[in-house]
Order: sequence, then structure tokens, then C-alpha cells
Amino acid sequence: MFILVRVHPNATCNEVVGFSDEVWQVKVSAPPVKGKANKELITLLAKVLGVGKSSLSIAKGHTSRNKVIAIDGLNEEEVMKRLSSSYGVSSR
Repeated sequence: MFILVRVHPNATCNEVVGFSDEVWQVKVSAPPVKGKANKELITLLAKVLGVGKSSLSIAKGHTSRNKVIAIDGLNEEEVMKRLSSSYGVSSR
């Protein structure tokens, strides 16, 4: 399963902030330098989705704010449910 994500680096906290036009909006506190924001994005999504980091990978967009994330082990309904329930829940 794949999801589209728009990453907002250098935020004050890590959180899923919304879903519009088929794209998840995600804030991460790490800067977009040497893969730090990508690493933090994967860590946040793994925590929110309740899967291991090895179940997630960036399929497209390693150097872009717009990314395609591959998720193993969950169906679309479960991913939508878990991400939707994480609105407004931030982690540092």
C-alpha cells in the first residue's frame, strides 16, 4: 500500500496535521539535511501506524517535500483509520 505525504520540515513538533487532495500533511522538527527529516518522518509514521520502521520506506521523493511512502502489512482502511485518529497528537 502507498500513501502520498507532504512533509513540512523544521516544525516545532512532529505530527500528522491533515489530509486533503489525497495527500497527508506531516510536520517534522528535523531539518531537511542529510536525510534527517526523512528519518524522522519514517519514525513518526511507524509510531502512528503501530508498525516497525522496517515496514515503511520512501518509494519516491527522497529529496522532495512530496513523497510516496510504501507501507507493508496494513491495508488502506487500517492506514486511513490510524492516521486520521492521530490528528492533533504531536510527539517530539
